[in-house]
Amino acid sequence: MRGRRFFRTIQVKLVIIYLLLILVAMQLIGVYFISTVKTSLTDSFTNNLKEQADILSKLAARHLSIKPGGDLDTNAESAEGLSLVVRNLFSISGTEVQVLDANGKIVATSVQVPESYVGKKNPSLAVSRALVGIPENEEEIIDENNVRKKIIALPVTDNDNDNVLGAVYMVASMDSLYDTVNRVNQIFFSGTLIALGLTGVLGILLAHTITSPIQGLTRQAAAVAEGKFDFKVPVLGDDEIGRLSMAFNDMTIRLKEALSVNEEENEKLNSILSNMSDGVIAADEHGKVIVWNRRSLEMLDRKSCENCSLTELLALPQQRLDELRQGKEQTLILDRGEEAEMDEAEGIMRVTFTPIHRRDKGTTGTIVVLQDVTEQEKLEQSRRQFVANVSHELRTPLTTIKSYAEALNDGALAERELSERFVGVISNETERMIRLVTDLLHLSRLDSNQAPMRRRQTNIHDMLDEVADRFSFQLRQKSIRAFIQVDSELKEAWLDRDQIDQVLDNLFSNAIKYTLDGGKIQLSARKQEQALIAISVKDTGIGIPKRDLQKIFDRFYRVDKARSRNMGGTGLGLSIAREIVKAHGGTISLNSELNVGTTVTFTLPMLEEDGERS
Repeated sequence: MRGRRFFRTIQVKLVIIYLLLILVAMQLIGVYFISTVKTSLTDSFTNNLKEQADILSKLAARHLSIKPGGDLDTNAESAEGLSLVVRNLFSISGTEVQVLDANGKIVATSVQVPESYVGKKNPSLAVSRALVGIPENEEEIIDENNVRKKIIALPVTDNDNDNVLGAVYMVASMDSLYDTVNRVNQIFFSGTLIALGLTGVLGILLAHTITSPIQGLTRQAAAVAEGKFDFKVPVLGDDEIGRLSMAFNDMTIRLKEALSVNEEENEKLNSILSNMSDGVIAADEHGKVIVWNRRSLEMLDRKSCENCSLTELLALPQQRLDELRQGKEQTLILDRGEEAEMDEAEGIMRVTFTPIHRRDKGTTGTIVVLQDVTEQEKLEQSRRQFVANVSHELRTPLTTIKSYAEALNDGALAERELSERFVGVISNETERMIRLVTDLLHLSRLDSNQAPMRRRQTNIHDMLDEVADRFSFQLRQKSIRAFIQVDSELKEAWLDRDQIDQVLDNLFSNAIKYTLDGGKIQLSARKQEQALIAISVKDTGIGIPKRDLQKIFDRFYRVDKARSRNMGGTGLGLSIAREIVKAHGGTISLNSELNVGTTVTFTLPMLEEDGERS
């Protein structure tokens, strides 16, 4: 695998290309050069033989021109002289030479033992052609010893009348010529190997100058892919690779800036999603959840939404979910209170679906926004209940007043005792409506922060004594004993005396109403940590059932509605007390046990004269 990868590198490819180019060029040059040298040597060798044959033919013409019928001694001397010339001239070169007469018989030869050849006829085709006067007779043969030889045959003619007197036959070995060609081949092959070696070394060096910047670019690209943008590719020149390096560095800078902006936007988006009061869920086109925020997990009571679907999270059937995702409906109300067994109007979510559309692809996802509307539903329910309670509270005395007024109008005025009783009932019901309207106006001012705070320095012990004094008559009527207990270190505090008196009057009045004859009521005040005053009203009354404790401070809420209404209560006293304490920056709580008693405690911050905590 590493070998394959090595041969796939640009550096190796460039070196191979260089070597192949040199190899092809050298081969073409070698073929042309060696072919030319061979042709030149062959032509030179042949021309040399022809020149020698031509000289010999002229010498032989003089000896062969002697008539056969002439003097025998003269003919013998002529033949012996020709043989001597042939042996002396051509024995050194190693060329076999034969001089033939007009009949094709050997007259003279260059071999060492001429007796075996002289007088014999040469049957060669070249000789036959030369004897008929054809001047160009040459051929190449390979003898039984595998030696390549050149054969040339020239006619010997008479200078006077151009008659063919005989022929010159020459056979020369071409080993020296081909040895020269082989040496040229070896020299060229060696030169080719040296050229390839030098080309390889130079190719590696040149390829390195090209691949080194590319390797730097590759390393930098890998670093950029890993998120490292601090390094730059060195620019080694103004060529294409140099401009590529500059462009890559510029791209790296811009990519770093783009990623920084993208990360910043993602951080902003994550921060927004994390701190949203609404839950946000994003799903793909298949309904799989891909993004969610922390609030959505809290609202859905889950640890994670990974690998979840919208049908699973929202407990909706697929058909219903498809309708919402397609935009047929956008809003859905989910009541979690049914599953969690919460109180009515608790755990209610408004789910808004927004499909994500992409051009040419249709719906590619869905954004789901979860809004907790539990408090809104509670508030709406409280409004409805408030209107119903006010209507009920006003309708009852109005009905009573109307009925007694009609009775008086029908003749009851004539009876003094009866008319006085009717007028007393009308007066009581009117006072009851006045108290109700007064309490409602007071609550309205507290809700709208229109009730001014008039703080003044107040002695806590004196304030509690005055409360007990105001209800001394009711205490004596029911034989209820009142006790006051104030910490010795708690002397005075800055508070709105009138409003706190109203709170104490409401709490003390309730304690008297629901405490049986002979019971006890204890008013106490103590100093707590964090500069707080805790004031408690504790009775030994009938107590409040546990199921009513959570709603006891709600407006118009009564534990025993019939008895409370008979006692003249409006159901707003504890609500007013809570709002007054809250306006002072304190808290109020109630603990009660049925048939044992009730303790109401409210805390107030201890303030200095300038309104700061002490």
